[in-house]
Amino acid sequence: MASGFLALVLHAHLPFVRHPEHEHFLEEDWLFEAITETYIPLLAMMQRLVSDAVPFRLTMSVTPTLCAMLQDDLLRERYVRHIDLLLDLAAREIQRSRDQPQLHKLAEFYFEMFSESRRLFVEQWKCDLLAAFRQLRKTGVLEIIACAATHALLPLHSREAMRAQVLIGRDAYVDVFEVDPIGFWLPECAYAPGLESILQEANLRWFILDAHGLIYAKPRPQRAIYAPCYTPAGPAVFARDRDSSRQVWSAQEGYPGDPAYREFYRDIGFDLPMDHLWPVARGTRKFSGVKYHRITGQGVEKDLYDRDAAEKAADGHATHFLEQRRRQLQALGALNFDPIVIVPFDAELFGHWWFEGPRFLELFIRKAANEDFRLTTPNEFLADHPTQQTLEPATSTWGDKGHLEVWLSPSNSWIYPHLHTAARRMTEVARGYVNNATPFADRVLKQLARELLLAQSSDWAFLMKTGTAKEYATKRTMDHLVRFNRLHDQFAANDVDEKFLRDCEWHHNLFPNVNWRYYCSGGL
Repeated sequence: MASGFLALVLHAHLPFVRHPEHEHFLEEDWLFEAITETYIPLLAMMQRLVSDAVPFRLTMSVTPTLCAMLQDDLLRERYVRHIDLLLDLAAREIQRSRDQPQLHKLAEFYFEMFSESRRLFVEQWKCDLLAAFRQLRKTGVLEIIACAATHALLPLHSREAMRAQVLIGRDAYVDVFEVDPIGFWLPECAYAPGLESILQEANLRWFILDAHGLIYAKPRPQRAIYAPCYTPAGPAVFARDRDSSRQVWSAQEGYPGDPAYREFYRDIGFDLPMDHLWPVARGTRKFSGVKYHRITGQGVEKDLYDRDAAEKAADGHATHFLEQRRRQLQALGALNFDPIVIVPFDAELFGHWWFEGPRFLELFIRKAANEDFRLTTPNEFLADHPTQQTLEPATSTWGDKGHLEVWLSPSNSWIYPHLHTAARRMTEVARGYVNNATPFADRVLKQLARELLLAQSSDWAFLMKTGTAKEYATKRTMDHLVRFNRLHDQFAANDVDEKFLRDCEWHHNLFPNVNWRYYCSGGL
């Protein structure tokens, strides 16, 4: 018998960023960096564990917008071009550092890393990372869950808009993974009463909230956050264990701030002459992905990165995390029920923000194979523990202070009246055509849905609040709303500019089978 259960959950998400109108576009680097530093390392890690017959279970969301980008031929071609430019840069760095042994060794490391990334992406996975994810899901070690269509913060939208986000997200999952999803990642873990009935309509069995979403439920949970509970509509809710999560993700309190680890912000893209960086930078100071320094400490000159020291730190932190979870589960085991600890993270923490993160995760999983507690998935746990308490969770998110202020603040609140108006117009026009849409009307309604969905992405409000890429986030929100309103007004006047429609479809080509009828209450 296992002495408790641990579920590691990774949320892989990026907003839809695709700009075919430009030969190069800075924000597309978000995807390229995540492929090199997070998605490839995580896939390679899981494949190694399977090859070595290490028992493990991992849960992961791969959001519909991320799936759309990973399926896109243009972005795949641009990623290969991107990695080729990094290989060229690393080769020139090897030559530049030939008289500096420690720096030379690091330059060789980056050349090898980029070479392996290219080999895996092009030769082993044929530029199709989703096929590799599907294969891991079929082996049973990876449970992949669904998410809202464009990662909208659901409680801030109308019921019709929430319903469309959930059902279109569910359909996108089926299109990619060829099975029905069982679990669902609520964007930003944001919940408000009523959402569970939409999840039930989508035939989803469980979702995750932050701890206070369950702790302040009515009635209070009998087993705190260490057992799932059913909602009145049916789907079960699990709660994030904040302490174990913070231990990993916090740069101040957690492992990623260790002085031995690679410094994220010190990058040769800001240190070296522009003429040396040109093929990668193209005249813009930006992250290249080549980082030679370790965190070192506050207020001191950064030391060069030491791979051996970082490996030793990752091993020590994996052991420490294992010991902490063992003690936690042993203590919970005295309460006469099977406890489960849910530990969710943004997947991009591992590799992109915390370079050694995938190595830490692999070491932890290998060490956990010999423990009394068991790595599991929420779905697997529910199958073995079907009788649970029923309650109504509290409104909550996993954002700062636990509620909505990150996405609803003076910096971004102006977007919601426009989004609500567009959603109301979408609902009205969908109802008008639900039973009599011509092929051309269907085409227009699909693009209206795409523009609205993309405008609703929680990423734009987040970037406005944090100030990072604020101008881009503002422009994206307004561009989608302008396109939506222009196309809607043309459609209402029976005077659609087909050239404009084609341009919208060319720019924003995700969800080819989007079902706009979901905006109708009771729609198919």
